[in-house]
Amino acid sequence: MGKRLTAISTRTGDDGSTGLGDGSRVSKTSARVQAMGDVDELNSMVGLLQTESMPEEIVADLTEIQHDLFDLGGELSIPGFENMADPRLAWLDERIAHYNGRLARLEEFILPGGSRAAAVAHLCRTICRRAERSVVAIGASGAPDETAVRSLPRRYLNRLSDLMFILARELNRADGRGDVQWRPRRHDPSA
Repeated sequence: MGKRLTAISTRTGDDGSTGLGDGSRVSKTSARVQAMGDVDELNSMVGLLQTESMPEEIVADLTEIQHDLFDLGGELSIPGFENMADPRLAWLDERIAHYNGRLARLEEFILPGGSRAAAVAHLCRTICRRAERSVVAIGASGAPDETAVRSLPRRYLNRLSDLMFILARELNRADGRGDVQWRPRRHDPSA
């Protein structure tokens, strides 16, 4: 792993570049920096979600997710570095099955909302989808400084967005609320 931060305000990024964990410098507009920022934003939103009232089990899972996202960010910050392991993907799959097993089968699309905690979980889900797209974009440009990221981070983010959707539903259930059902054709006089 690269050096730990010893100073926060270095002014080295004033020229529009930023340092990666391997010491190289890249433009702040690079796909890798975009992905790192999206993962950081997701981690911050998960932190915000944890401030909501919810079962301790979910708080503990969100803390694990924050650690995973920090590991993922470390992997993104050092091209070629592997900082995540397959068991984290298996853990996500287990948590998806655990929470999904408590929920009623979906019969219709749902709207993001219900309780405040569920709404924030939906925000986490959408940021996670963006982070996933950003990770996929690394290496897609063919730029020499943009080597592709291995599949585990992309797969982790894909599964995590599913878990965030399920957690939003679980948070509504735990709060005594149902899902907010989408009502198609609600303005159609023939419906």
